Amino acid sequence: MRLGKVVGTVVATRKDPRLMGLKLLIVATLTPEQKFDGAYEVAADTVQAGFKETVIICTGSSARMTDKTENAPVDATIVGIVDAVNLDKKT
Repeated sequence: MRLGKVVGTVVATRKDPRLMGLKLLIVATLTPEQKFDGAYEVAADTVQAGFKETVIICTGSSARMTDKTENAPVDATIVGIVDAVNLDKKT
């Protein structure tokens, strides 16, 4: 799992039927310190995330393990909205 921030949306009127009903969002991936790491993901939203919210994303085969993305051709899924991140910098 990775942290990310929702920075945009994707609209695709023609797509695989298994993607119908899924909101696709652009997520800027973050370091544990919540700094932008230079990468973006297009992720299927399963938790009704909003613009500029910090989210948890799963990628790879784990992205297809939610009720809404099972058997869908997705490689990234938003599975949580982050309330807080606490990082012990001593390690």
